[in-house]
Amino acid sequence: MTYLITGGAGYIGAHVVRAMTRAGERVVVLDDLSTGVRDRLPQDVAFVAGSYLDRELLDRTIAAHGVTGVVHLAAKKQVGESVEVPLRYYHDNVHGLQVLLQAVVAGGVRRFVFSSSAAVYGMPDVDLVTEDTPCVPLSPYGETKLAGEWLVRAAGRAHGLQTACLRYFNVAGAAAPELADTGVYNLVPLVFEAVSEGRAPRVFGDDYPTPDGTCVRDYIHVADLADAHLAAARLLAGRGAAAAGRDVTVNIGRGRGASVREMVDLIAEVTGHQGPPAEVTARRAGDPARVVASAERAAAELGWRATHDVRDMVTSAWEGWCLRRPGAAEATA
Repeated sequence: MTYLITGGAGYIGAHVVRAMTRAGERVVVLDDLSTGVRDRLPQDVAFVAGSYLDRELLDRTIAAHGVTGVVHLAAKKQVGESVEVPLRYYHDNVHGLQVLLQAVVAGGVRRFVFSSSAAVYGMPDVDLVTEDTPCVPLSPYGETKLAGEWLVRAAGRAHGLQTACLRYFNVAGAAAPELADTGVYNLVPLVFEAVSEGRAPRVFGDDYPTPDGTCVRDYIHVADLADAHLAAARLLAGRGAAAAGRDVTVNIGRGRGASVREMVDLIAEVTGHQGPPAEVTARRAGDPARVVASAERAAAELGWRATHDVRDMVTSAWEGWCLRRPGAAEATA
């Protein structure tokens, strides 16, 4: 088995590469390095610089490396940006996936793991989000992930592919400091940036119907997420020909929520932040009060459960932040 991992030099991708190679799987990484970092990858991992929208490059890569499975992580993924440039998101995330699947079918690849998102659910009004919760995405990003799932399943049924769609929730942490997230888009790095600069972290709304009034989310350690991709790939590899065309769609979360206030307080404790307290501002449009996964189907289908808690996530992410930004720890003391 050889797996093509698109976006393998990215934050999540590099963790998936590490999990799979350490488990003895052969991988080749395709990444255009628009957000990925080549140095995240081990030197002995085959690397192809380029885009998954390049059909000729895909055909050559699949043939040259004897690819038998694909883990598709590459995508545009910023919710706010997707509202501003929806055509680009649909082009890259949906049309690009179509190009990749065409190459997969033409190359005789039979296993496909798709990295989806909890954004497909939109604003669910339930305590625990199951895979049967209605999908009503609120952004073009979420729409492209849901359309991607439809396309993956349709291609699987039509061409005998074994497919898995992983709907992951809020990703944080790092398996090693050098693999830490370099973007500043999500809660944890945004708070890190604020405390490193001596600013008050921002909390968007404290009047939600939750125990402390702030939004509750399900945070998943990126190392656990990587293990889930490995489990999905191995599940598909272990199935016989009779499973052709079957799909597995599962949530990847801890099944436990943490509020924004709890996360800000934990970050202050871990970093030793002594700056101004969090500043509460108006709610952001479209923010649901609570989004927490049911992880039972992932346990049943993949034999997988998360093993890290939110303290693990914050501590490991802070180590990576300090590695990339020397002096950050001193600035919060």
